[in-house]
Amino acid sequence: MLKKFLFMITIFSVAIITAQEPFYKNYDWDSNPSYSVKNNSKDLVAFKEKIVTEFLFEGELFLEYFLEHRVLWLNSDDAIERYNRVYLPYTGDTDLLINKARVIQKDGEIITLDASKILTAEDEETGRKYKYFAFEGVEKGSYIEYFYIQKKSPSYTGKRLSFQDEFDKEQIEFDLFTPKNLDFTFKSYNGLPEVVRDTSTTDKVHWTVRAENIKPLDKESQSPYKASRGAIVYKLYKNNYNNKIITSYDNVAQNLYSYYYPKYDKGVQKKIDKLSDKIPITNDMDESAKARTIDSYVKQNIYYSEANNKSLEDLNSVLTNETANDRGMTKLYVALFKKFGIQNEMVLTCSRMDMKFDPKFESNNFLQEFLFYLPESKKYVSPTNFSTRFGFPPPLLTDNYGLFISEVTVGSFVSALAEIKYIDPVIAEDSRDVMKIDVSFDPEDLAVTKIKLERSMSGYNAMYIQPFLNFIDEDKKDDFIDEMGKFIDDNADVLERVIVDENPESFGIKPFELKFDIISESFVNKAGNKYLFKLGNLIGPQIEMYQEKKRVLPLESSYQRSYYRTIKVTIPEGYQMTNLDAINIQNTYSEEGKDVFTFHSFFTLEDAVLTVTVNEHYHRNIITPEVYEEYRTVINSAADFNKITLVLEPK
Repeated sequence: MLKKFLFMITIFSVAIITAQEPFYKNYDWDSNPSYSVKNNSKDLVAFKEKIVTEFLFEGELFLEYFLEHRVLWLNSDDAIERYNRVYLPYTGDTDLLINKARVIQKDGEIITLDASKILTAEDEETGRKYKYFAFEGVEKGSYIEYFYIQKKSPSYTGKRLSFQDEFDKEQIEFDLFTPKNLDFTFKSYNGLPEVVRDTSTTDKVHWTVRAENIKPLDKESQSPYKASRGAIVYKLYKNNYNNKIITSYDNVAQNLYSYYYPKYDKGVQKKIDKLSDKIPITNDMDESAKARTIDSYVKQNIYYSEANNKSLEDLNSVLTNETANDRGMTKLYVALFKKFGIQNEMVLTCSRMDMKFDPKFESNNFLQEFLFYLPESKKYVSPTNFSTRFGFPPPLLTDNYGLFISEVTVGSFVSALAEIKYIDPVIAEDSRDVMKIDVSFDPEDLAVTKIKLERSMSGYNAMYIQPFLNFIDEDKKDDFIDEMGKFIDDNADVLERVIVDENPESFGIKPFELKFDIISESFVNKAGNKYLFKLGNLIGPQIEMYQEKKRVLPLESSYQRSYYRTIKVTIPEGYQMTNLDAINIQNTYSEEGKDVFTFHSFFTLEDAVLTVTVNEHYHRNIITPEVYEEYRTVINSAADFNKITLVLEPK
């Protein structure tokens, strides 16, 4: 059943609105289709892709009618398999007014799907219902065609439509119809044509895009594929009848500030105080320590639920039941920050892999995820991502712009200020992986190595381990830890393991440290009276990147990082190591005198001890195609080091 959306008269008031005939009343597919793709050497071509959306008033209701119409040419078994079912967007507040589908075979025969082929299913876990077309009679060279029309609650504060895929599209069309008093604004991305107004339509406002031969965009490793597709973003900006601004970040800031930063009544404040007494904060703590303690306590003691339940976002209920959803968690952080006097700014942004936050086009579709920014420490905290901790927010929410909402006071008037600022990433030195390895050879059998491994991790390298060790059953912890020592050799025997600091509250303060004593038979092979020592394998498996064609899309790492490795090898008496020069590898990419990516391995030899140093640093997350080869050279240096085998031979 369609939700009834009533809006304030001050926002959508108009003098007189003439009843308009919705576009879909006269819409249908061709009764005698004659489709022919231009390039029949492809496996899949979109002959036509059309989206139409219309906003209109029906009495007191402001509604949206949405149409999607596609004609796809399928010329391979994989393409047929991919599209033998087409799922329709279908929710509880949507009326599916029309849904039609057909197959047009190579010989022109048309198979129209009857109602029995338009199916409804239900997700057993979520209970969510969905509809889909089940196509039959599809053969190579066939077309499938379908369209549906929805009547639904309007999406007008910011919507993104992507029109580029991994296959050719011969025709794309976009139309948006709106009453004359409503002013929409648009922006096109990644090479898609700009939206223009069709002045030939007189009874309503008509915006449109027409384009042909949209080239495919191939997926590339670690690329922000979704963010790179040709797309259109649109929003309802203003009601021209009363000059009321509908969608703006100033409005967002005021609304969110009123919702998340209210004045608490005595009952709620008493519960805030009671919870605060349980959080181990002392007067001598600075702001960073307080915020870190709050974040750690909440994420270990407050149960998070994804349910869309009003009680889970009500702060009074959250404090009583210690259970919250996204909104409830965000309210709880605000309350605790207030309680402990921690100045904060609310931040809204999006994953840079999905969208690049546009600082020049205000649209609410960019406002996907919440963070808090603490100006004194210049650190971020995520109130809703429980795998993160203070100072290390979800890394894909950094290196992107965001909307910062701060409190401003003028006299007795308190309000919110909206600013667009860049969310700087955490620097590489704050996410270190340090390894110290001592290797000796069993004098009875040089093919057996004794390895002492010390490893410490900090920042993002430790974030998915250190804060959660207390959640691992004690009888399983040794096995879990051993796997971290055996990353250099799956078949190694772990003789001893020591965790130096497993306190979850130490994350961000002290590195997570492990020490192992290991016996391995995987690093040495005998060859006559010589031994082949696989030095390079001691740093663990490394990625080797291949690129058969020129890179088109950026490569994006999750976070900046640094690796420090020191390997000491005690050479057995009577033997020597040869081909040591293979250890020397140095590849660096610099800009303006500063190293951006670097790999450097080198050695010293004193008496019978070979000391190998391997340093690797990545000071940038977003690698443009122009510098991709330099990045690939550096990251492949670690794979080259992996291949180093030294010869141990009698003197």
